[in-house]
Amino acid sequence: MAAERGLDLGTVTGSGPEGRVVARDLDSATVATERSTLQRAPASPLPRFPTSPQATPYTDVPLTQIRKTIARRLAQSIGPIPTFYLTSEVDMERLWDSREALSAGQRGGGEAGQQVKVSFNDIIIKAVAMALRQHPACNAWWQEDHIRYWNEVHVSMAVAVEEGLITPVIRHADQKGLREIAGETRDLAGRARERRLKPEEYTGGTFSVSNLGMLDIDEFTAVINPPEAGILAVGRIVRKPVAEQEQVVLRRRMRITMSCDHRVIDGATGAQFLQTLKGMLENPLALVL
Repeated sequence: MAAERGLDLGTVTGSGPEGRVVARDLDSATVATERSTLQRAPASPLPRFPTSPQATPYTDVPLTQIRKTIARRLAQSIGPIPTFYLTSEVDMERLWDSREALSAGQRGGGEAGQQVKVSFNDIIIKAVAMALRQHPACNAWWQEDHIRYWNEVHVSMAVAVEEGLITPVIRHADQKGLREIAGETRDLAGRARERRLKPEEYTGGTFSVSNLGMLDIDEFTAVINPPEAGILAVGRIVRKPVAEQEQVVLRRRMRITMSCDHRVIDGATGAQFLQTLKGMLENPLALVL
């Protein structure tokens, strides 16, 4: 098992009888190795692909350590985890107007004008955190021989870097205001792209959010980040015709899809979480109650 994972048994501390190395020690050592790799792996530029008509028919690019680690984690997720998906569409008209009003207040100058701009993603992270507080069954880790239900809410946010994806964590997101979350997301995302995050800043999340709306994606399904049991995929906000009081009107809508580990989250449980989240996004006042 150690050889398959590329581990040197001489460096693994045993927790079995008389200090023997057992399977769970390899799990701990693997996680520690991956964290160390993500922390110290040097940033490398994106490969330059040939554009000349006379170029060779393909280009081979060696795997970096961080790409190997990402691939290993994704294989651990998509293979053994029995995943199901729940999709809902959210009316974003009220939230759009509320954010516009907030932005206008910030542009007005004074103390508010000095605050960091709040994005839709910041609001979604806050709403997810508050919904998790109401649905602790979704705020959990799969731990092989037990399920760990967290009493704290730490939301991981997916950030694209040159060599893949990293998930900085907004800790105690349910207890923070929107401006505090906005400042933290920008700081973490910026340092993630500069490869300056500490291991404790991208590990320990209890639920993840991945937003591709800014890249014009309507809807997608995201891969669960183990040991977390759920991740929310967020699409773009788009105006579309909808039926309202026997009339067809244009409304801003957004599609969200939750990937669930069925070992932890049942269908009804995930659906109830999405229902609560949708209600908060469609009625922004719920975020301040």
